[in-house]
Amino acid sequence: MKITNALQSGVSLNLSIAVKQMQAFLIALLVTLSMLVIPWGGANAAPVTGPIKWHPGHYYTILNFGRDKAWYMDDVYRELASTPALRGIQVRFLWADIEKTEGVYDFKVIDQLLAGLSSRGKRLVLQVQTKSFNPDWKLVPDYLKTAKYEGGQFPFSTWGSKVHKGHNIKLWNPGVRDRLIALFAALGKRYNSHPYFEGIGMIESALGQPISPLTNAQQDGFYTNMLTVHERMRVQFPNTMTIQEMNYPRDILEKSVAKFKQLGTALGCPDVAPQEPGLLFEGSKYSPQGVYQHYRELSGIIPLAPTVEIINYENTRVDGTGHKPTISELLTFARDQLKANYIFWIRSPEHYRQVLETLNFTQNRSTPSGGLNPACPSTFASCVK
Repeated sequence: MKITNALQSGVSLNLSIAVKQMQAFLIALLVTLSMLVIPWGGANAAPVTGPIKWHPGHYYTILNFGRDKAWYMDDVYRELASTPALRGIQVRFLWADIEKTEGVYDFKVIDQLLAGLSSRGKRLVLQVQTKSFNPDWKLVPDYLKTAKYEGGQFPFSTWGSKVHKGHNIKLWNPGVRDRLIALFAALGKRYNSHPYFEGIGMIESALGQPISPLTNAQQDGFYTNMLTVHERMRVQFPNTMTIQEMNYPRDILEKSVAKFKQLGTALGCPDVAPQEPGLLFEGSKYSPQGVYQHYRELSGIIPLAPTVEIINYENTRVDGTGHKPTISELLTFARDQLKANYIFWIRSPEHYRQVLETLNFTQNRSTPSGGLNPACPSTFASCVK
């Protein structure tokens, strides 16, 4: 009897694995076939109408240093396995981490992560960081640091200070714009049809405080080209969710959000801060509303995908004048006030165990989306689940 039961269990397990593999194959086939009928448009391409991979819920944002470390990823995989509400991970790469020299791309770490995740039925969201928060980080490939690209990047400081904090890219330069589009084209060619490659996005819209002030033309060009890059991303990733983190400046939000609604681009935010005045600002005749005010009106229309950063675990306001929230408080705000479809939780060493504990509460395990809104956005022609 024990042998019979063991055989039955083995057969059931093998059937379960076979079913999952067949599902993944069918999704990949559907995505690939849809790509054959989607035209490649110009800079003003129409929104893509192909089926989009759609697995809303909670995702870990892992720390950059650990993404290629076996011991670190083993811990992450164990935590994913023991926390059904976690559907996958978000991983951040600086531009120079992927493009080593002009047109030469290194996909090794991304491939490793996808292999590890897909074998466990978990998914990957990739963020390309075009802004660094440490002046020693190599943000862009060396070839961009030439006169053709105006040096490729500019230094910024914290507000009210001249201390060099990091770099942002000179996206107003058409050459920089086109090389960024080429980067996303290479990524799209390799990963759009992968059933476990869930999404790809760009870092926050805030410029930082440029140490050398930008002209109005440079700032306007930066945000115009940001939207152009997203137009191309929707073509390069016809079956994959694309994301833009938005926070500041507030005067670009309305135009940007209108474009995202047209394209089906997801609205992200680099903070879940329940009491942050600038993000909550209701607007006035003198100043536009903060990004949080756009979330409710966009619910059900485009994907909504905020991130809980380390600073958000410590205080409800970025300046530290609020209070230290509980994980449940952050979850409730993102779920109920921001109407999030996806929440990205930074795997902070001081806080991730509390995140896991909260996500393992019964109410957060009861649905695949972990209690977040699972509805397919109306701007998508269809969702592949």
